[in-house]
Amino acid sequence: MTARDSVHAELRLRDQRGRVLHDLRISVMDRCNFRCPYCMPRETFHDGYRFLGSHERLSFDEIVRLARLMVRLGVRKLRLTGGEPLLRPNLTDLIGDLTAIDGVEDVALTTNGTLLAKHAFELRAAGLHRVTVSLDSLDPEVFQRMSGGFGGLEEALGGIEQARRAGLGPIKVNVVVQRGLNDHTVVQLLERFRGTGVIVRFIEYMDVGNRNHWRSDAVVHSSELLARIARHWPLEPLQPSYRGEVAERYAFTDGGGEVGFISSITQPFCGDCSRARLSSDGVLYTCLFATHGVALRDKLRSGASDDSLLDLLRATWRARSDNYSEQRRTRLADAAGERKVEMFYIGG
Repeated sequence: MTARDSVHAELRLRDQRGRVLHDLRISVMDRCNFRCPYCMPRETFHDGYRFLGSHERLSFDEIVRLARLMVRLGVRKLRLTGGEPLLRPNLTDLIGDLTAIDGVEDVALTTNGTLLAKHAFELRAAGLHRVTVSLDSLDPEVFQRMSGGFGGLEEALGGIEQARRAGLGPIKVNVVVQRGLNDHTVVQLLERFRGTGVIVRFIEYMDVGNRNHWRSDAVVHSSELLARIARHWPLEPLQPSYRGEVAERYAFTDGGGEVGFISSITQPFCGDCSRARLSSDGVLYTCLFATHGVALRDKLRSGASDDSLLDLLRATWRARSDNYSEQRRTRLADAAGERKVEMFYIGG
């Protein structure tokens, strides 16, 4: 087999359900400056909570090494997450190294936006392509409740504007919708961003991790939101941009842009999921709802060769059979003693 054939074979790497590895989400920081109840509730993640020490997190060199290996296995899109990734010092250095990897087509960042205004232009200069901002409401009181008692609404909005000026687009705003908490503010969000090029995406409240007190009656189905929005502005469905796209997209028929719906609860998209997730301390997970992962940090630091790491990564993906969202009802009923990984640890 020639080198070219070998690369082509790697690109066809598939899991047990025929899903190709294409996306890698990299958590660079487990800390956050918010305490969103659905991710890092304050009663658990209090002032005395022990987060990872700097020596426990992967270094930038270690992250880049793993990213290069994952690209050899087919990854084309990288997303930096947290916690809050902009709390990681010198993040632009990592972005510059990742965007220089041959084969990487897209590098994006998910942030709560409060530090984005300060860094937007340097992020773009380092090669970052896009940003997604988590912003659950424009109502100051609701925003404060959903950020765990913190302010920052104006800072987040300022960050979105600076990102737009820096050319970090298309900018997406992710909104986790919970019944009785922020579902009454979705139209306000769309009124703010329609016609600006910013794409708002509404996410069904998910049972990620073990501490967010998830209840099915707090989920607002995407179909309900779609009908509610359509009463204000007519919508028409858009074709997926690529196979495995998690959001169902709709365009405003008046040319006001588009809106997306991520419906893990009512319309699971496990069948096309192409994502792997790397925690900030070097554990590889093959599902957002995973209960275990493959530890890589110690192997990196004990001198493992690229070939041995490739073999491990390849075997991990080939063994993958995750489809939690499709099995949610059964899994919840049988979940006694199961501990899912927390969202702040591997990103959303």
